Amino acid sequence: MIDMSFHGVYLPWLLPLAGGALACSWAVRRLLALAGVYRWVWHPALFDLALYVLLLYALVRLTGALAT
Repeated sequence: MIDMSFHGVYLPWLLPLAGGALACSWAVRRLLALAGVYRWVWHPALFDLALYVLLLYALVRLTGALAT
């Protein structure tokens, strides 16, 4: 696992990726809401959670943060 030093405090690398996924998720949710996709979604909260998890997975795979 990769660690990151932020002013002398070691943080897991997953923490900034989670923040990035949160920002990406917010932007994608706004675009989907403007497009009217949420009219067809059965459970919006569950859909948002799944979207966040998928974006976090994509960021982790793209950066190779969990490579052993």
